[in-house]
Amino acid sequence: MKNIKVALIGNPNTGKTSLFNRLTGLNQKVGNYPGITVDQKIGKSVLSQEVTAEIIDLPGTYSLNASSLDEDVAVKVLSDPQNKNYPDVVVVVVDIENLKRNLFIYTQIKDLGIPTILAINMADRMADRGIDIDIPKLEALLFTKIALVSSKQNKGISYLKKMILSYNTISTTPCFKEQETVLSKFAKDETKKHHLETVRRYQFLKEVLQETFSQDPHNAKDIRSYLDRILIHKVYGYFIFFALLFTLFQALFSWSEIPMDFIDNTFAFLSEWVKNNLAKGTFTNLLAEGIIPGIGGVVIFIPQIAFLFLFTSVLEESGYMSRVVFLMDRIMRKFGLSGKSIVPLISGTACAIPAIMAARNIENWKERLITILVTPFTTCSARLPVYAIIISLIIPTEATFLSFNVQGLVLMALYLLGFVTAILAAALLDKFLKITSKSYFVVEMPNYKLPLFKNVAINVAEKTKTFVFEAGKIILAISILIWGLASYGPGKHIQQATEVVTEQYPNYNTEALQTEIASYKLEHSYIGVMGKFIEPVIKPLGYDWKIGIAVLASFAAREVFVGTLATIYSVGNEQESTIKERMKNEVFQDSKKQVYSFATGVSILLFYAFAMQCMSTIAIVKRETNGWKWPLIQMSVMSGIAYITAFIAYQLLA
Repeated sequence: MKNIKVALIGNPNTGKTSLFNRLTGLNQKVGNYPGITVDQKIGKSVLSQEVTAEIIDLPGTYSLNASSLDEDVAVKVLSDPQNKNYPDVVVVVVDIENLKRNLFIYTQIKDLGIPTILAINMADRMADRGIDIDIPKLEALLFTKIALVSSKQNKGISYLKKMILSYNTISTTPCFKEQETVLSKFAKDETKKHHLETVRRYQFLKEVLQETFSQDPHNAKDIRSYLDRILIHKVYGYFIFFALLFTLFQALFSWSEIPMDFIDNTFAFLSEWVKNNLAKGTFTNLLAEGIIPGIGGVVIFIPQIAFLFLFTSVLEESGYMSRVVFLMDRIMRKFGLSGKSIVPLISGTACAIPAIMAARNIENWKERLITILVTPFTTCSARLPVYAIIISLIIPTEATFLSFNVQGLVLMALYLLGFVTAILAAALLDKFLKITSKSYFVVEMPNYKLPLFKNVAINVAEKTKTFVFEAGKIILAISILIWGLASYGPGKHIQQATEVVTEQYPNYNTEALQTEIASYKLEHSYIGVMGKFIEPVIKPLGYDWKIGIAVLASFAAREVFVGTLATIYSVGNEQESTIKERMKNEVFQDSKKQVYSFATGVSILLFYAFAMQCMSTIAIVKRETNGWKWPLIQMSVMSGIAYITAFIAYQLLA
């Protein structure tokens, strides 16, 4: 069977991803372009019984001028026939309502001499917007074949496949021929020539669309303008945005409580079942006390993680997220950042790694550097497990304020704290680094649309799966390590534990005695020795040595905190209980006071709000800044802020 390569390219928000999903279905894979850490998506599409197409989804970009890494990727793929992704045919995706802007990159690609098809997406809106296009005339003027498609309604996809199948019949003649003599007459330096070329391309497109495109506002049935007047209003817009955030954080606790409790109880039961039904020995103990509790410490948060990604995916698919970016640009400019910095900051609520990579679209180096340095302050999904379990321990489920769930209010406050800290840090860095130039911010306002269930489902599934498996690998490894360190120790303390404890507590019943023996073994294990060593440093924060070990372990990844505690509290524990129950019942050995008090809980929340505990993020910052200087400064400053704020909070509240 013959296989052809098809490159899919277009401006952001043209529906390129939706069209890619329609063409490929679930037959997709995600990787990186060779030598460049920019995501690439590749999928298979069956065009006929004899021909299949490998669809290469190039990064969304506005031009081929290569002012950003995303644009550089597209240039390298389309200009080098030796590139393994060099296409046989290019499909340029444009939005029916933004043809002039979207077609700019089309004119550049036509200059490369590759067969190029134009896919005009969102064609289902033509009637509602009063739009009419003379397709044959437009095809003649642009030297191409045009497919009117609607990825939302799955219309025109078959015709587009036919066009791809017959790509050899498409003209490779450039539709725009730049006259070098005209440029030379008005400009001697290359910068001005490039500027004049851009102007002339837009003039050419303007003339083409005057001949082929018409829109009668009297026939339009447009509610977009009405909605925009409300949603991006300079006052109402912010209230609506924060109301949506408020709803999200209320839902994260109320909707996910039942599935989370079920998962927690299931893993507690599974651990107990393994311990009681498998042969006694090291492997059984590892499985029951290390692996199962460690994995359970991640799986329990799948409902909340999934709800978070569901919410953000719906906002992105509906077109509202671009309005949020526009809204926040008004604020960010006052703190030394352009609107382009908003995209990394907002996407940082999912994960700091792709958010920092998204800063590549910022041309100005200093502005990009500031964005990279402050993005980890925004609350990512890895912090959510820590926040969720600590909030549930220190704030009662039934606690309400003006009929609203207090747990949700506290979670929202932590998200806002991270965002406010990020922009305040940006303002300080703006003055410190003496930024003298700014890049201008351009954001495209896509049309409102009902989110496609398929796209939302794929997005939620992919991101949740990535979180679980990426975090799971780290947590599984650390859980095994923690179990080993907690099960063995120096000297003969572990072996003599039963004798020593029985002699010390001769009147204890069997259950109480077993608890004391487990505690004695844990305290004299390798991890206990390490914990006691660092305890003087973390005690002023209200932490015992077990929390200290969890904090150290979570420098690999924040979500490891819960998994580490789940493992520590499971070692030697003979009772079936959930991780939350074990944490709630934990007391200091000397004072017998509850470990997870309100003061300690607030201290932990603030520590994780500011600390940069993610080795992957540090590695990305190192790569993006081309050295260890900035990531080390970033980690030191954030850790220092985390320690100081946690210390102050505990000392004031204890």
